[in-house]
Amino acid sequence: MQLVLDAVVDYLPSPTEVDPQPLTDPETGEPTGEVATVSADEPLRALAFKIMDDRFGALTFIRIYSGVMKKGDTILNSATGKTERIGRMVEMQANERNELQSAQAGDIIAVVGMKNVQTGHTLCDVKHECTLEPMIFPNPVISIAVSPKDKGGSEKMGIAIGKMVAEDPTFQVETDEETGETILKGMGELHLDIKVDILKRTYGVDLIVGKPQVAYRETITQPVEDSYTHKKQSGGSGQFGKIDYRIKPGEQGSGFTFKSTVVGGNVPKEFWPAIEKGFAGMMETGPMAGFPVLDVEVELFDGGFHAVDSSAIAFEIAAKGAFRQSMPKAGPQLLEPIMNVDVFTPEDHVGDVIGDLNRRRGMIKDQQAGTTGVRIKGDVPLSEMFGYIGTLRTMTSGRGQFSMEFSHYAPCPANVADKVIAEQKEKNAKK
Repeated sequence: MQLVLDAVVDYLPSPTEVDPQPLTDPETGEPTGEVATVSADEPLRALAFKIMDDRFGALTFIRIYSGVMKKGDTILNSATGKTERIGRMVEMQANERNELQSAQAGDIIAVVGMKNVQTGHTLCDVKHECTLEPMIFPNPVISIAVSPKDKGGSEKMGIAIGKMVAEDPTFQVETDEETGETILKGMGELHLDIKVDILKRTYGVDLIVGKPQVAYRETITQPVEDSYTHKKQSGGSGQFGKIDYRIKPGEQGSGFTFKSTVVGGNVPKEFWPAIEKGFAGMMETGPMAGFPVLDVEVELFDGGFHAVDSSAIAFEIAAKGAFRQSMPKAGPQLLEPIMNVDVFTPEDHVGDVIGDLNRRRGMIKDQQAGTTGVRIKGDVPLSEMFGYIGTLRTMTSGRGQFSMEFSHYAPCPANVADKVIAEQKEKNAKK
């Protein structure tokens, strides 16, 4: 470390010897042509480049590009439009803090207890608003699912992860609406391993770590015409609703559609919305493994009602029963999410990368040769992409990169579907 620091002093230029930092338009992000000249006589322009949480509160590390910053000054955060008062200013030397009264252009300092400042925000003179060139952060490439080992750790985990996300913009967290899982996203397996370790050592949160669940879907492949009668009699008025209906596969991406072609009043119009509601409510739980159902068309063409016993709730229950009765007859099929995958690799590893994507049931769509490597584009099932970044970097000596985004749902091969259904039934049995 001493040799590195000596080299910094000996070889790296001082802030006055390099091109000054350009200022950008906050709306477009384009350069304005102005620069932050390194001088104590210029208006204050500074960049918050790191946030660190410690036992004394949040530390905001700041590089001052121009002007002077003094303890007690009120400065403007141009990203939020809010002002902040400078409280304690410190110069950091390892874990020691030297209190400062002022700092000027070229200094790197830390400010204690800033509330609304995030990494990449510009801090400037209230009378001279400006925005420094923003920091660019790559998108996360790997994700894991986490949950606390005990119920009491849930709130603790939420608070701790919130602090860690503020510190590191390349670390992201989201809650999967489908599965309810907490998903951590980062730049690599090591990155996420360190985050899990910090949660354990610093915040005392023990986590169960696993692969994120894949959000599968179900659909049907054959039309079915069927009839269902809901009849219930118990003291007083009963419940009665009879529906004749057709269920058939819909257009891809159409979701759930319902129409009624009943004529002659066999099922009064006021009950149609209840029937639609009954079918729509059941689309959340498919007949194969309980995944949501996509692209199904239901047509009500006949039925029957009772002047006293028929009601909206009776017809809604009839629709739910009809779904359970008929969907298994309609050739149900499991769908899996397919991702658009864009892989960059040096030329000498193209064969390995394509071979690996083929093994992952991928379909290669395009190859584009560039000056430094080759971009390979294809469609790959999401379930095959977990841990891919580690494999890619091993194959390409650490030089490969990839990105992916959701494309569409496609039918699962029978062997994959059987495995998913068995896992889901086992999980439901445990519940």
